[in-house]
This record gives sequence, C-alpha cells and structure tokens, in this order.
Amino acid sequence: MKTQEKKFKYFTELLLEWNKIHNLTGAKTADEVEKNIEDSIFPKTFIAEPKSILDVGTGAGFPGLLLAMVYPHVKTVLCEPRKKRAMFLKYVAMELELSNVEVVRKRVEDYDAEPFGLISSRAVTDTKMLLDLTKHLQDEQTEFLFYKGEKVFSELELLEQKLAYDIVEKNQRNYLYIKA
Repeated sequence: MKTQEKKFKYFTELLLEWNKIHNLTGAKTADEVEKNIEDSIFPKTFIAEPKSILDVGTGAGFPGLLLAMVYPHVKTVLCEPRKKRAMFLKYVAMELELSNVEVVRKRVEDYDAEPFGLISSRAVTDTKMLLDLTKHLQDEQTEFLFYKGEKVFSELELLEQKLAYDIVEKNQRNYLYIKA
C-alpha cells in the first residue's frame, strides 16, 4: 500500500481526526503524535525482530500499532479493553492494510493464546504486575519491552526473580528490555 513514512503520516491524520471526538490520547498536534511515534519505534534500534508481538493496553496505538508498522511480517496482537480505542485500532489497521495486526478487545488477563515472542506495554502498570498479568502468554523464549519513566529502577527492586535486562534511556523514557 504505502511506504512506512506515508503510513506514519496517515496514522497521524487519522489519530488527530478521531481524537477530536473520542479523546484517545493527550497528543493533540501532529508534532506531539510524531514524538509518540518516534518513542514507539525507537526500540527497533536495539532489539531483534520478534517472532510475534503482544502489546498490552495499546490505547491510541502506542507502541503496538507502530511496532506492527515497522515489523510488517510479525504477527502483532493489540490487546485493548476499551471499546472506542479498540474500534480506532481496528479501523487504522484496516485503512493502513496491516494484515499482521489483530485487535483483541479484552483485558490481557482474560486473553488466551500461545506464548508471544515479545510482550510490550507503555504506561499500563508497574513491571511486576505486567509480568504477572501476562504469565499465561509467555514462555522461556518470551522477551519484554516496557516503556517506562523514572520509576523503572524502584519497580525492578520489587521483583522477586532475577531478570536479564537492559535499560536504554532516551529523553525522559526508560526502555526496559527484559531478555529471554
């Protein structure tokens, strides 16, 4: 259909249009949406292409829908329980011809599937809770990519299990990459 850049531009237009009515995100201008896109796709610079992606609480598409755009051959499930947001995600996936995207309108703890290669999330809950809520969707090969703020360090201290992880910092974001 379109180049990646054109898809990002069209996504931005659709999001700003829907956002006027449905208040899907705090990003109200093209520049703000662009910053969210850059934030969402930045991890491509330090993670390997996953076998499959589950994005927990995708909201307006960050980061899951954008990861699906940069990994067009990777099956991506966007788990979003809120109706308006799930409808928006389905519409955008259809408009952008993202055949690798499936939108699931459920809470992640109520969703059942085979384990995923990568589980991502941005601004949903703390690290321990995310790991617990997705236990049934992970195996020893599953990796995690959580978009965090400054609390990431204290969250990691609360974990019982030892994890192999990297924290990549950029701007005000801490990308927590937990390896298999």
